[in-house]
Amino acid sequence: MRKFMNSEQSGRSMVEMLGVLAIIGVLSVGGISGYSKAMAKFKMSKAMDQMSMLVANIRTTYASMATYSGLNTVVARSYGLASRDMFGPNSQTTASALVNAFGGSVLVGATENNGIQGTGFAIVYNGLDREACMGLATADWGSAGLVGITVSNVANNTEPTAAQAITPGFDTSDLPVSLGDASDACSARTATNSITWIYY
Repeated sequence: MRKFMNSEQSGRSMVEMLGVLAIIGVLSVGGISGYSKAMAKFKMSKAMDQMSMLVANIRTTYASMATYSGLNTVVARSYGLASRDMFGPNSQTTASALVNAFGGSVLVGATENNGIQGTGFAIVYNGLDREACMGLATADWGSAGLVGITVSNVANNTEPTAAQAITPGFDTSDLPVSLGDASDACSARTATNSITWIYY
């Protein structure tokens, strides 16, 4: 007489495996979402630091001069007024370009202030998505030399010039820009918004 032995199978059932995969999927989505938010916050902080450093370096370099005449993007880059992380990935091939933390172009130039050429300067940040635009527009930039800012839902690809007078969309009495005004001005959903800061 033959004896039949029950053999117990070990392992996981298909339902258990699907449950494990579902849990892993949910955790992955949460991790990616958290990473995206952390990266956005990091870029915002980096963009604000870059901007503050650029303004401080320009003001320090030109402190003993009567005007900012001659200041442009090439000068800001070649004289080290902009931090090296603004040089972008193609720094060797585009020696005149500056890039902000969001990957958009940065333009720098002297401007007219109170009817006198070259006594002010402007910095333009392009390539901002709606969230970045609103964050930078509503930030408190202080009032030391700041005339105002202009926020737009289209790119500003024209470098400021010494003979150009820029009238800010929001002057110092309007700063920091309210969330409602920033929402209206940064209306482009894609990364085509721009901000121009005007200083004397």
